[in-house]
Amino acid sequence: MNAVASLVLPLVALAGFARAGAAAAPADSGRFEFHTVREGGAKHRYALWLPPGYSARGARWAAILFLHGSGECGDDGEKPTRVGLGPALLAHPERWPYVVIFPQKPTEDEEWEERERLVFRVLADAGKRARIDRGRLALVGLSQGGHGVWMLGARHPERWTCLVPVCGYGRARSVQRRAVKLPVWAFHGLRDDLVNPEDTRAIVAGLREQRAKAGLDPADVHMTLFPDANHDSWDPAFASDSLTAWLGEKLRPR
Repeated sequence: MNAVASLVLPLVALAGFARAGAAAAPADSGRFEFHTVREGGAKHRYALWLPPGYSARGARWAAILFLHGSGECGDDGEKPTRVGLGPALLAHPERWPYVVIFPQKPTEDEEWEERERLVFRVLADAGKRARIDRGRLALVGLSQGGHGVWMLGARHPERWTCLVPVCGYGRARSVQRRAVKLPVWAFHGLRDDLVNPEDTRAIVAGLREQRAKAGLDPADVHMTLFPDANHDSWDPAFASDSLTAWLGEKLRPR
């Protein structure tokens, strides 16, 4: 299934982008950098967000790895920053005190789990360029990327601190046992005409059931369903003060 994330918001801070690694915004308001990795015999560009106050010295920073939707596939490295989390970072950088990594999947006819080698190659490269605390790493994504959050969260639960899938899809039995220990906040619009919100409901119900059986708190699997939102439920999700507060708690230094 290839759900399309088609809303594109302008990134004023990227207007002057001209070369790899170029800063896209004043340092005191956060900035995007663009880098290239080689994986599978090909070059792949990705974006790296450095938040306000970031320093290459001192303490390591909590991080978010963001998986885009099918509409942002390609090889430019920039489109993944235009929908969902990227515009939220530019609008309110003070609410997102994290290094954020934006890999880009080349084509929409493959799922993120088919490109997990690229995801982890980008993550490794970002870890060499920025001071990232790999023990405080959230996996976040929308639409096809929301599916990627469910699948990569389940396939590699030891890598993530928490999961935030937005309008994602998948089968509950593929996720619920393997991701049972991870805190989750899932979002979906009830008017979504591309991805059935029942997928989110079923996965969340399965995770809660498995957590209860394992003696874990089912309440640490959250779900927000927006009654008036269509597929673009990422806009209210990333505008949520509750989400940013929750991430702040999950990603705080231990």
